Amino acid sequence: MASLTLFVAAVLGFLAVGLGAFGAHGLKASLPADMMAVYQTAVQYHFYHCFALLIVGVLMHSGVQHLSLRISAVLFFAGTLVFSGSLYALALTGTRWLGAITPIGGLMFLVAWACLAYSAWKAM
Repeated sequence: MASLTLFVAAVLGFLAVGLGAFGAHGLKASLPADMMAVYQTAVQYHFYHCFALLIVGVLMHSGVQHLSLRISAVLFFAGTLVFSGSLYALALTGTRWLGAITPIGGLMFLVAWACLAYSAWKAM
């Protein structure tokens, strides 16, 4: 699972750079300021959590194999899809109900961080 986690983190990082550049150069003139701010929030959290997933992958690769670490990896990935994905879609389509999905991704992030903390505590 370590190699898969590192691969997924790398793909998410690639997408974060691409989507960030697309927003900065391709959307800046066409999105209203409030939707541009939503888009930038999506990119920001996308980056933060691809790095978190990368750290989890490195820990797994170094031999840490706690179940809580695997759960953390899954939730960082799923949280990125749900949190950032819903914000990207909201910014690009203006479909307001998508904003109601975003907190689910935020909850996934919180549980992922808690699982990572538990894994670190367990390793002490």
